[in-house]
Amino acid sequence: AKAIKLTYANFPPAPTFPCVQMERWKQEVEKRTGGKVTVETYPGGTLLDAKDMMDGVIAGQADIGCLCMSYQPGRFAVTNATSLPLGIPNAKVGSQVLWDLYNKYKPGEFKDVKVLTMFATAPSNIMSRKAIRTLDNVKGCDLRASGGAAEILKAWGANQVGMPMSDTPEALQKGTVQGLFSSVEVMKDFKFAEQCKFVTLTDTVIYPFAVVMNKAKWDSLPADVQKVMEDLAAEQCVWTGEYMDNHCAEAIDWSKKEQQVEVITLSAAEKAKWDESLAPITAAWIAANTAKGLPAAQIVADIKASIAAHAAK
Repeated sequence: AKAIKLTYANFPPAPTFPCVQMERWKQEVEKRTGGKVTVETYPGGTLLDAKDMMDGVIAGQADIGCLCMSYQPGRFAVTNATSLPLGIPNAKVGSQVLWDLYNKYKPGEFKDVKVLTMFATAPSNIMSRKAIRTLDNVKGCDLRASGGAAEILKAWGANQVGMPMSDTPEALQKGTVQGLFSSVEVMKDFKFAEQCKFVTLTDTVIYPFAVVMNKAKWDSLPADVQKVMEDLAAEQCVWTGEYMDNHCAEAIDWSKKEQQVEVITLSAAEKAKWDESLAPITAAWIAANTAKGLPAAQIVADIKASIAAHAAK
């Protein structure tokens, strides 16, 4: 049989977790197909950038692409519901919750592609140049965030600045932003620890990702190759979540030891204040998406049930 060559586009730099999971998937597919399939990977936006990923894969500019749904909040309403402040505790649980949600609802926005897997970041925390110890400290602070995280920053009174992660190091250098709101592995991967000497643990909101394949390319694959990829979908989702959680712990340790970063834990009373201000976000999301014809309240209920089920394991 003629070798099958596939191109796989990704937008962040090679050492970051979406690219680490890409390389792992490539190796597994090549190994499990006995070398029948080879995957050429393109990290760092070299083939498609973050905003063009979905349309680029649909158009066939890449066979496979990894996208962050938060970068297009209106387009991916169902899967972006995982970005609501619903208490996802870590990336492993978040990834499984996202995969459950996708498989239950099979949202229309993915109808033009084959979804190969999904995964989530660890919950977001604030990384900043100045110490943020109270809700008052965060008010008026310019912080980078995208998607559902933006709503959360607004609720806390911060100024949300939207931009892809890859543009953030320069924005920090120029002082366009004073910090960012994301999962903490970026402290090491993007060397943010060199500029952000404080991490405030808020453990709120994940960013959902999907890996999608061009529909015609998927249809052209032999059944045995399709089966390898289908079998890998849920496994890859869990593997990426576990990798992410371990990597976040490593990044925090490294930031403290190598860059003398201070990690700030909010007191229970202070954390309650932060969380209380977020309650209206989910209610507003339910109202807005019910009006668009989505079973929004049921989606939120399903996410909560899925969190409880996976967290219990």
